[in-house]
Amino acid sequence: MARRSVDSVDRGVRELHSVARWRAHARRHPLRYRLAVVAPSATEVIRHAGGWLFDRTTAGWEVTVLVSDHVNVRPLRILGATVLDLEQSLAAPVHDTWPTAVAVAAETYRSDGRVRDGVLDCLDRGLTEVAVWGADLPAELDNRVGPAQHRMSMAARAFKSCALTAAGVPAEAVASSEMFRTGGLRPPTYRCEVDLVPAR
Repeated sequence: MARRSVDSVDRGVRELHSVARWRAHARRHPLRYRLAVVAPSATEVIRHAGGWLFDRTTAGWEVTVLVSDHVNVRPLRILGATVLDLEQSLAAPVHDTWPTAVAVAAETYRSDGRVRDGVLDCLDRGLTEVAVWGADLPAELDNRVGPAQHRMSMAARAFKSCALTAAGVPAEAVASSEMFRTGGLRPPTYRCEVDLVPAR
C-alpha cells in the first residue's frame, strides 16, 4: 500500500485542505490569532464547540479544525473553519506556527498520545489557551483545567444550527452557551469579547 504524502489532499474530500499549503499560509501571516481544534469528527466539533468557532472566526481569528474522520467536513465551512487531516498534521516534522488557543475533544485526548502530550505541553508552558470538552477527563487534568463557558452570539446560534442540519444531526435546540474545561487562559487584555469565561 503506497504511503500518502503529507503534502497531498484527499481528492475525495474537496473540503479538506493541504497541511503543507496551510502551513505556508500561516507563515505568511504570523500575527493572526489562531484557534486549533482537534476532534474525531466534524459533528463532534459542531455539537460541542460550533458557536465558539463561529464567534472566534467573526472576531478575526483563523480557526483550523483537525479531524480523523473526513466523511462529512463540509458543515465546518459554514462556521468559517479550515479543515485539515489530523494524521497528516501530527505527522508533519516541523511545527513552526503555534496556535494562540487549542481546543480538544476529551475522546481524542484520551486516545492519542501525541495530542495528550501536546495539550500537557501547552498547559506547562502557559502560553496557549487550552479548552477541553467531553466527559471522562483523565484525573491528570483535574487540577489543571476548570469549568468555563462561551455564551454564543445570536448569529453563532443560527450558524451552529445550520451546520448541525448540514451534518445530518436531527433537529435539536441550540443552547445559548457551550461548556468547556479550560486552562492557561491569557490575561483579560489579551482576550477578545467572545472568549471563554469561568462558569459559575
